[in-house]
Amino acid sequence: MASDEHDRPGAAAARRWVPAARVRVSLDALERLVGGLGTAVLALSALALLTVTALTCLVGVGLPAVPYALRALRLVADRERDRLSRTGPDIAAGLPAPQTLRSAVADPTVRREARWLVTHATLGLFLGLLGLTLPINVLRDGTFPLWWRLLPAGEATSALGFPVVTDTAGALGVGLFSLGWLALVGYATPALARLQELPGRRLLPPAPGADLVLRVAELTATRAAALDAHAAELRRIERALHDGTQNRIVGVTVLLGAARRAVARDPADADALLERAQRAAEDALAELRAVVRGILPPVLTDRSLPDALLSLAATCPVPARVDADVPGRCAASVEATAYFVAAEALTNVARHSGARRATVTVRRAGDRLRVTIVDDGRGGADERAGSGLSGIRRRAEAHDGTLTLTSPSGGPTTVEVDLPCGS
Repeated sequence: MASDEHDRPGAAAARRWVPAARVRVSLDALERLVGGLGTAVLALSALALLTVTALTCLVGVGLPAVPYALRALRLVADRERDRLSRTGPDIAAGLPAPQTLRSAVADPTVRREARWLVTHATLGLFLGLLGLTLPINVLRDGTFPLWWRLLPAGEATSALGFPVVTDTAGALGVGLFSLGWLALVGYATPALARLQELPGRRLLPPAPGADLVLRVAELTATRAAALDAHAAELRRIERALHDGTQNRIVGVTVLLGAARRAVARDPADADALLERAQRAAEDALAELRAVVRGILPPVLTDRSLPDALLSLAATCPVPARVDADVPGRCAASVEATAYFVAAEALTNVARHSGARRATVTVRRAGDRLRVTIVDDGRGGADERAGSGLSGIRRRAEAHDGTLTLTSPSGGPTTVEVDLPCGS
């Protein structure tokens, strides 16, 4: 008896939990069905385009449209891959679509995508519509007793089309149909969602060995980005030395030559020239130190990334706050990249945003380092406008990282860079 008494609360809790879990599962399945309905509509459009292109290719006039049709197929398939990856194992996106009819016919990925397209544009569309209809029928029949009298005689029926209701008792009977629809929503929608996703999960994953090809392509692009970032950094250093430090040193040389010639005829003038030469030499030394700090800040090497960011924020024209939680040290190249990301972002904030304040947040989670810079400026930042954001992206991608920019008009602007920590 004691055991039964102890088990009853747990059993009661389990009975309360089961309906809640069923509701969550049903709502999740319904969301998946609606998402699948969206990609099914896109698939139907792409199927129509492919069909028209294929038919016109028979007479030769459709050949120029082949690259566009194949690109549409790949875009819709990648959209479905992304959707399926959010609710199951990741499905890698395909390589760029082939450009010719012959290469498309020989490409096994295109053939699988075409099979998926036909299935999803027909069966997937039907299942999505069916899944969307079930909750509508719950609402329709559940509220039927409230408005059935507004219908013309002979048209007052349930969602199934029968029976014809002529009195209140019949209307209440139709209202009970909603319980059946509700049961279908609870138990049928998960199966419908799985059936809708099944062709995509079977046909859209890359063929064996394709992962390696994709990775090689990704590493090739990353290597090119690293070389571009390195070349850009060398050009920046060269400009800083040529336009700043070198000109000041030339000025020091000119002043020293003038002072040397003035020593004999006018010692007071020579002393003034030497003083100016000394100030110019001090300015050149300060600029040279700034260039050295731009290559790799000493505080980053001697202390830590949070300390370097605090030093950076202290010199920012816009009040900036640093919130850094980075246990341990990351690879030196990763810390340098994180520092320069923050430096470039804060420079953009000061020059372009009109912001009153900015926040730099750094977090390390496992083997990833995330740097987020947020400002309260006017927003509308565009990576294509030459504001330094493309340089941040190149630096991030050179380390196999990612850049996410969110900058709606009116602000705020958020720059988020995710980097592998390295070792």
